[in-house]
Amino acid sequence: MTQTKDDFLEKRVVKYDEWLEDGKISFSSRVIPISESFNAKQWVLPSEQAKEIVRNAQFIAVQDCECRSHYKRCDHPLEVCLLFDEVGRKLVSRNDARRISFDESKKVLKKADDSGLIHLVLYMPDHKIYALCSCCTCCCHELQIVKQYDRPKLLVQSDYLAITDLDICIHCGDCVERCPFEARTFQEDEMKYNFDLCLGCGLCVSVCPVEATSMDLRSNSNS
Repeated sequence: MTQTKDDFLEKRVVKYDEWLEDGKISFSSRVIPISESFNAKQWVLPSEQAKEIVRNAQFIAVQDCECRSHYKRCDHPLEVCLLFDEVGRKLVSRNDARRISFDESKKVLKKADDSGLIHLVLYMPDHKIYALCSCCTCCCHELQIVKQYDRPKLLVQSDYLAITDLDICIHCGDCVERCPFEARTFQEDEMKYNFDLCLGCGLCVSVCPVEATSMDLRSNSNS
């Protein structure tokens, strides 16, 4: 099926391709797991935790999600895009964002988690994190580019993988509905899991009623 040209996406594809050609980036963004997908002992895991990324910022701001503001395809929360340091300062000075505290940023992340949004960290050409956006598959320009332009390498999967214990799983389907990457499907009333499609967002873990699914490092997986 032929896709209608989307200037909003086209501009970003051109920008990313220029950065890739110049060797300025090797990827544009990375999925990070939501906090609720880890138990207390796993909470402090370097660089892959949303709160740790925010905690390391010297300046934090929040603005409406540009993608959802543009497409208006869903009713997910808008003010969930966190901006850091010089980018945050620049947008606040232009009245395009507002400065918030670390405690306020935690509330923003919790709201995004409760809404089933995917945490993506966005990188500048020097690979410094400048934003943590909570995205939806219907509007997010990063996720649309991956699917519509077949550019999976632009989006880096998290270092984690959702592992489901099928002896505990009751095949209720909650994780199937929650998974934004279609890694989980129903076949003959059973949940089937394709770990190759899992990007490690952790959304499936937070809705499992019997705690059959947990997050594990990909390096520990036998997959």
